[in-house]
Amino acid sequence: MRLLVVEDEPDLLRSLKNILEREKYHVDTAMDGEEASDKIFLHQYDLVVLDLMLPKRNGLSVLQEMRKEGGKTPVLILSAKVEIEDRCKGLDLGADDYLPKPFSLAEFLARVRAVLRRGSGCSTTILNIQNISLDPVAHEVKKAGELLHLTSREFSMLEFLLYNKNRVVSRFNLAEHVWGDNFDPFSMSNFIDVHMKNLRKKLGDSSCEIISTVRGIGYIIKENK
Repeated sequence: MRLLVVEDEPDLLRSLKNILEREKYHVDTAMDGEEASDKIFLHQYDLVVLDLMLPKRNGLSVLQEMRKEGGKTPVLILSAKVEIEDRCKGLDLGADDYLPKPFSLAEFLARVRAVLRRGSGCSTTILNIQNISLDPVAHEVKKAGELLHLTSREFSMLEFLLYNKNRVVSRFNLAEHVWGDNFDPFSMSNFIDVHMKNLRKKLGDSSCEIISTVRGIGYIIKENK
């Protein structure tokens, strides 16, 4: 698969390119909006990873032109902008997913895989396990059709585990995703246990049939339980 990564931070761009190439993707790069637009209309990509704050031309402008011209390539937006208005604007313009900075490389790869699955028709926007469904865009979780009231951190934990379905997620990566740079592994290690206990309770997962604990490592959601 051929991917285009558009990012103006050289170190981050290099890291994203390297990790994607290790996953056997063919990766092109661009460091400004004009270069990105040229490459998008010159080549056929399976996914465009697009930063919003770019030199010469911002990412939203690139995305808007791409969709206006009929481009169907899936787009994963990266941006330090965390306001809900920016996220909604990108999604309204046709982005398929949105990942705010800072993020872990594990989450980045999970989002890339999820968007590629949806783009190939192998998956829908809704993430499912047993009778539980999670809508990343509407930010809703339902069990047997009934809405569950999760906190933002509980939602983030479940979403990250579902994006990494059938893969073990370490406690550190999960904490990094939920708390970001604010997580202190020495003083906050019990936070994961508390939030996981509350999440399982709301999911009706007291026997850990949905979210399994991998002793000494972390957690996993398996497709077939």
